[in-house]
Amino acid sequence: MAESPSQPSGVYFFKKRKSFYQPRKERDLNSPIQYLKGVGPKKAYYFRRIGVETVKDLIFLVPRRYLDRKNLTPIRELKVGEEGTLIGKILAAGTQKTQTKGEVVRIVVGDNTGIINVTWFNRPDLKRAFHPNQEIILSGTVSYFRGKSMVNPYYELIEEGKEDYTYSGTIIPIYPLTENLSLWDVRRTMRQALKVAQPLLKETLPKKILERHSFPNLPTALNSLHFPETIESARVAQKRLVYEEFFYFECLLALNKNRKREDAPILFNRHNLTEKFLSSLPFSLTQSQRDVIKEIEEDLKKGKSMTRLLQGDVGSGKTVIALYAMVLAGENHTQACLMAPTEILAEQHFLNWHNRLSDIGIKSALITSSVKKKEKERIYKELIEGEIGIIFGTHALIEEDCRFKNLSLVVVDEQHRFGVMQRAKLLTKGKSPHFLVMTATPIPRTLSLTLYGDLDISTLKEKPPGRKKIITQLTTEKNRHKVYEYIRNKLKEGRQVYILCPLIEESERLDLASAKKTYEEVKLIFSDFSVALLHGRMRSEERIRTMEDFRKGLIQILVTTTVIEVGVDVPNATIILIEHPERFGLAQLHQLRGRVGRGEEVSYCILIAPENISEEAKERLSHFEKLDDGFLLAEKDLEVRGPGQFFGIRQHGLPDFKVGDPLKEKEILFQAREDAFALIAEDPNLEREENQIVKENIPKRFQEREGLLKVI
Repeated sequence: MAESPSQPSGVYFFKKRKSFYQPRKERDLNSPIQYLKGVGPKKAYYFRRIGVETVKDLIFLVPRRYLDRKNLTPIRELKVGEEGTLIGKILAAGTQKTQTKGEVVRIVVGDNTGIINVTWFNRPDLKRAFHPNQEIILSGTVSYFRGKSMVNPYYELIEEGKEDYTYSGTIIPIYPLTENLSLWDVRRTMRQALKVAQPLLKETLPKKILERHSFPNLPTALNSLHFPETIESARVAQKRLVYEEFFYFECLLALNKNRKREDAPILFNRHNLTEKFLSSLPFSLTQSQRDVIKEIEEDLKKGKSMTRLLQGDVGSGKTVIALYAMVLAGENHTQACLMAPTEILAEQHFLNWHNRLSDIGIKSALITSSVKKKEKERIYKELIEGEIGIIFGTHALIEEDCRFKNLSLVVVDEQHRFGVMQRAKLLTKGKSPHFLVMTATPIPRTLSLTLYGDLDISTLKEKPPGRKKIITQLTTEKNRHKVYEYIRNKLKEGRQVYILCPLIEESERLDLASAKKTYEEVKLIFSDFSVALLHGRMRSEERIRTMEDFRKGLIQILVTTTVIEVGVDVPNATIILIEHPERFGLAQLHQLRGRVGRGEEVSYCILIAPENISEEAKERLSHFEKLDDGFLLAEKDLEVRGPGQFFGIRQHGLPDFKVGDPLKEKEILFQAREDAFALIAEDPNLEREENQIVKENIPKRFQEREGLLKVI
């Protein structure tokens, strides 16, 4: 639990000037809860810490789970290894210091059938919480250590005189809590909030939807959510609220997808520059690449703005498709831009393609924050005059001075790294430009429906022929000398190596390998080979020179950070050694592994982990060692870390899902999507009387985000 503040702001004012503290005569759903009886500004402060400020916030606070008082288990009947819930009396309480676990809180609880030992680790806030003869509810997994026991269970003290909480009903909702805010506080305030809210609540789902899914109306659902008569009634109420949250989000995506953007540039394939571009490539396109190109060509000639997501596993050849589309824009005497999340990736795109583009008659340029002022001004001038046909860049592309003569296509690479505002701003640089977003992080269907429900999705399902499987091996620090010996042998064969570290410099707080320290060590160990350092803080010119030298084989070992995560393509680099792999997610590890295996030689990804990593980390890394399918790894990463950590979803500008979890409640999401898209297909402008409820609620739910979600 978070630390209690010494004094919430404003409390002294209300204590000294009680005449100012008057409840509102007229209340609405947005009334602050501090005006509810028994709350006040001090308790309201603690409610704010769990995200509750208004009556509406409180009544839509969804319980984490429920305790069914009908299913309370006597201590004697609790089974080891199973979940159990009991009510008993505290017989003894105290703290104990241990050598390995620090200070632990222990209590002994008994009922008329037996006793159970209860322990909390790392909970100094509980040191003075328990006293003999207090009644307590406990819920958790039963274990056995010198008798039946529970470790870190959920608990709630039953306070005397609070019979309303202790004995009424049979189902107890469990809410998120913070220090100085008990379950009783929430439950008591919830009852008052519902009394205020009931006459003000208006139904938010169409009648047909309620009938189709047998959902209760909104007032009934909220009552059942917080004061259920049965677990089933609570489950149905929660399902209705989850569905509603998904339904409105999918309605918004359906409306965005249905918007007519007839004034988009029409880009025909005249088979002039595009044919030259394809014939200049040192490889043939896969059938999957040709299929996606056909989809994009169909989009670009319709006169409606294309909004398409191109996804594929590492090394599947997404970039060449994006370049093909950009060349097609040039063939129609318009401009295209590609925005990358890092300077090194933008630089690599430019270095890889500008000569080939120049050879077919298209002038290209690179714009990043590192480009000098005079050079920037020249590029801006040539862009506005239409001399530059294709420009690669970073956030510098959205600067005010960066303007185009005729921008027809916007490509965003690794788009999940950009905020929605940045992407929206880039789209304003042209008149309804086409929009292609790329990601090398495969997106499971559930998340793609949530994040990209209004985009058409193209997936590359095969890799270019000749690519060999990458052999992945997890080892520990004790085998480092063997790893270095193996690397030395490969270097003697003429191969190149990446050594990747999680940090640039040493940190006092984190005991991790840093690129700078590793570089110095590797230089000594491999003194007979050329070793270089690459990281994001280096000057642009130095980075470009280092990468070019590595690409040409002048550098044999590149000690680096995650700046090489995407876009770096050196076929002769056949080994990547990753230090502290436990610090990375599975999707990111897969991206890093994709820096090798770019040529026809067998490649290796070696992970050196500390001896003492957690069991969870070992399990995660063992999955990575066995799987080389990016989609399977992405699914596993989502299971382990959730969508927030997996994708940094907050930056998308998406509303937070407060009730539903799109990963855990897939079936509800799919049903809500089907209903929403069907409704919008039948009534695109929400003109029918029965759909007015949807039309009214969309702006209430999304407000300023409605206009931004079209570029997700």
